[in-house]
Amino acid sequence: MNTEILVQKLVDWLKERVYEAGAKGAVFGMSGGIDSAVVAVLCKKAFGKNVLGLHLPCYSSQKDEIDAERVAKLYDIPYKKIVLDTVYDAFMKILEPTENKNAKINIKPRLRMITLYYYAASYNYLVVGTGNKSELTVGYFTKYGDGGVDLLPLGNLVKTKVRELAKYLEIPQDIIEKPPTAGLWEGQTDEGEMGISYKELDNYILTGIASPEVKEKIDLMNKKSEHKRMLPFIPDF
Repeated sequence: MNTEILVQKLVDWLKERVYEAGAKGAVFGMSGGIDSAVVAVLCKKAFGKNVLGLHLPCYSSQKDEIDAERVAKLYDIPYKKIVLDTVYDAFMKILEPTENKNAKINIKPRLRMITLYYYAASYNYLVVGTGNKSELTVGYFTKYGDGGVDLLPLGNLVKTKVRELAKYLEIPQDIIEKPPTAGLWEGQTDEGEMGISYKELDNYILTGIASPEVKEKIDLMNKKSEHKRMLPFIPDF
């Protein structure tokens, strides 16, 4: 499928899903990265002014804020910045201390999820997520955080395809080329945390071909994260 047709099909799909839910538009996080930029532009094409992009920094990079605001201005997307630093600090103060890094950092995307759903309810919008097939395959998202959304328009597209969409949609080149990051701590990158490159991951997803080490790592990540891609288990009795 060529990129022009794909873009139109994604726009039509967003409209169908939102309107069948009785909603009026879409709210989405704008992190300053490529995935959120593509989702923002697709939603703008689908719903015009009935969209809201939220930049939700929580001890986040200033560069990400600049890039998120730049995309919003470039495509005339309604935009708000809501700083979650003090909310995060207040929440951490009432919790039992832990040395588990993931337990602490996963609070950030979950606070963002709460904020997105607040605005979704306020505006009668649906929450549109930015996760792609590469991330979903290995569980590279926070359960009930950035995985807590209503729609995932990029969910069947590997990262390589998202980059093609970004070029077609004329997302600024420096944002396309910026190392992907979840913005969880200073210097954090997706590939560094996963321990594999998106090129290796996408190639394995699309062709089934990878080195034995990469294949083993991806298969293990996929198996361990299976629960994140499913609704909660319910007894069958």
